[in-house]
Amino acid sequence: MARIDKATVDKVLDVTKIEEVVSDFVSLKKRGSSYLGLCPFHNERTPSFSVSPSRGIFKCFSCGKAGNAVSFLMDLESMSYVEAIKWLGHKYNIEVAERELTSAEKEAEVERESMFAANEYALNHFESTLRDTADGREIGLSYFRERGISDKMIEKFHLGYALERPADDLFKKATAAGFTERYLVETGLTVRRDDGTLYDRFKGRVIYPVHSLSGRVVAFGGRTLRKEKTVAKYVNSPESRIYSKKNEIYGMYQARQSIARKKCCIIVEGYMDVISMHQAGVENTVSSSGTALTEEQVRIIKRFTDNVILIYDCDAAGIKASLRGINLLIAAGLSLKLVLLPEGDDPDSYAQNHTSTEVEQYIETHKTDFIGFIVDVKLKEAGSDPRKRSDAINEILQTIALIPDVVEQSLYLDECSRKVGIEVNVLSRQLKLFVARQAEENYKRQQANQARASIETIVEGSATAAVAPSDNHTQAPAGGKTVDPAVYRAEEELIRYVLRRGLMYMCDVYPDPDATESVPMTVLDYIECELRNDGVELSDPLLKQIWDMAVGIRDHLWPEEWLRQEAVLNERRAAQLAEGLEQIRAAGGDTDSILKLEAKLTERLDTEYNEQVDRFASAFINRMILRSDDRQVTDLVAKLMSDSIVLSRMYPKVDPREDVCAKLPIAVCTLKSTLLKQQLAEITRQLTEQRPPEELNALMHRYMELKRLSMEFDKFNGEIVITPGAGGSYMR
Repeated sequence: MARIDKATVDKVLDVTKIEEVVSDFVSLKKRGSSYLGLCPFHNERTPSFSVSPSRGIFKCFSCGKAGNAVSFLMDLESMSYVEAIKWLGHKYNIEVAERELTSAEKEAEVERESMFAANEYALNHFESTLRDTADGREIGLSYFRERGISDKMIEKFHLGYALERPADDLFKKATAAGFTERYLVETGLTVRRDDGTLYDRFKGRVIYPVHSLSGRVVAFGGRTLRKEKTVAKYVNSPESRIYSKKNEIYGMYQARQSIARKKCCIIVEGYMDVISMHQAGVENTVSSSGTALTEEQVRIIKRFTDNVILIYDCDAAGIKASLRGINLLIAAGLSLKLVLLPEGDDPDSYAQNHTSTEVEQYIETHKTDFIGFIVDVKLKEAGSDPRKRSDAINEILQTIALIPDVVEQSLYLDECSRKVGIEVNVLSRQLKLFVARQAEENYKRQQANQARASIETIVEGSATAAVAPSDNHTQAPAGGKTVDPAVYRAEEELIRYVLRRGLMYMCDVYPDPDATESVPMTVLDYIECELRNDGVELSDPLLKQIWDMAVGIRDHLWPEEWLRQEAVLNERRAAQLAEGLEQIRAAGGDTDSILKLEAKLTERLDTEYNEQVDRFASAFINRMILRSDDRQVTDLVAKLMSDSIVLSRMYPKVDPREDVCAKLPIAVCTLKSTLLKQQLAEITRQLTEQRPPEELNALMHRYMELKRLSMEFDKFNGEIVITPGAGGSYMR
């Protein structure tokens, strides 16, 4: 293993065009001097991912992910820095010069690289076996030719064959070539029996390699040609460090450019379906590999197109089993059409027996909206049984409820009404129930999924400094509930702190008067404690919804994700410290000078570490909520995260924690003071009414108590200087 020297890195980066690199993975559209597409780092329906050729960077204005061509490959394809430079060097035909890695660097990269190398060797072995051995030609190659597959397609998809005998053919040849048993077993190429002996997983099978979007072989599928029912028809590589089935789509590497060009992705069921469709010229075809689509696969498809066509044969059971995948596509906002092939045909046989033009014409003339297709299938299955028909219609409405666009949802509801013969207003009432239920389930599912899975996006950019809102802000409260404008502005300001600084450490506090040890408190903790102590709840429904989401993210997602991020930051700091100390000592000098330089290095790295912690913690809640499917929520969050005022670059840098400690208590007191004034106004109104003397006395007593508290708040808030027209306030 080796490290690429700086001269080679500079040479690679000098010729790299970021728009060319990104377009290998994301469908981009020209917008002025930049390019725009769907962010590959989070699920989104509206493009917010910008690529700037002149600056050589990408930036997602939704999740905050940004960087250059190298960091794009590292984050998206889980490449190391060395792997990313090698990938770019290969793309631009630059020979990569390297230096030897340290032992720590070797250990970090060797496992993934060794597994990829083992798969690459196996790919070449299977291809060679198909072409160059008697069994390969007589069994494997004959099978592909009987199925009508051309040599061009065999080469394009790197099809192969594994010998039946000897059962450890690949293992013996791979170990003789220098590959260790460990990586052959971990990739699943070799299987260990209970007695310790080894055999090739794919022996006696034709081979279908699975490529990642970058073209690396991550797995294999093998089909037996034997007729015994006791032998599994297909076996596949197991999940490993380099292969996760839910993240891979068969044929996407070969189809991605055609999908982007034709602005449509055709999904079929199996390996042979994909290959035959490509051979027929329909190259924008991929396969779900016989399983229901996953959210990760749908996200990959959406990076290249918003239009999907599902092709089925007449197997009703298969159509019914794929309904979950249909629902995922719909929920992602994709335009979905379905095509039913003639009875007796599947995509493979139909493509083999028709020309490219005939296949494309059939798809174009027979594609139907998904809702009509599903209605026909489900009502046919339900027959005339009223209960079954009712259940079927409710299932259809639950699918319609997933459609994110309300106009499109209404149109499909009208179509459903015509097909099932039920008035649209009746269906509409039931649909609203499902939409509400779906919204609640989506949020709960989002929390559960994100708590279990590693979050791919780690925001490295600087968090935006909080700017107080304009006192002239008079936007009507969101959420459909009347809220006093002054109360709304105060609540909005607290939510802005939650979104911008929510999980950032603020201070240490003692949980009770008798406590001997303090505990750390975040910005969100502080606000929650202040509101709870006075029994204050946010009155605007939409702001309250965002608050509840933030609390849920803190309680369910943050602990696990912080442990992961802490490990990443500690590892990065340790590597930087080791490298810095090595450079200092290599430069030489007297002991005092070296110690001073080491102390300065440690201090700088500690400062950078704390800044990185603050950035990650500050942005976490905002990033998570922006993944919500609720457009009202995401729109308001984006608005609250936007600065209406841009500070001059001449302004001194403000420490985020000092800024929060100075201003947040005032923001909390402003809300409490506003609520007190609201209560005082209500009591004043009640005092003017005719009431029994005892009630008037109680009201007056309450009025005096609230007036005293209000004066205390006013005294505290009197430290704020309001600057006319400045759009905010600051400490005197």
